[in-house]
Amino acid sequence: MSPEITVLLLNFTIILLSYIVIYPKTVAGDCNKLMLNDGIASTIALSIVGSVYWGSDVAFNAIIITLNWFWFALLSYAIIEIPLMLHYIKKHNITFK
Repeated sequence: MSPEITVLLLNFTIILLSYIVIYPKTVAGDCNKLMLNDGIASTIALSIVGSVYWGSDVAFNAIIITLNWFWFALLSYAIIEIPLMLHYIKKHNITFK
């Protein structure tokens, strides 16, 4: 399995578990809890990817550019997460104060 697919599957899994299983039970409609838990989830994803690719010279192909593990993991996490986050915010009527 390519490194890109591995990182994408990890990010997708963490985000789905967060928004479908964990957040509805622990966050509900609280903006501060959502931001805190989101930070924890993204840190977990980056830590796992970093534990595998830290110090390696593996180049990640991000369609138009080549990135190192950190930027590829962060960018792909954001791209996968943003639509789910917006849906969650709308569904739970979260307002930012």
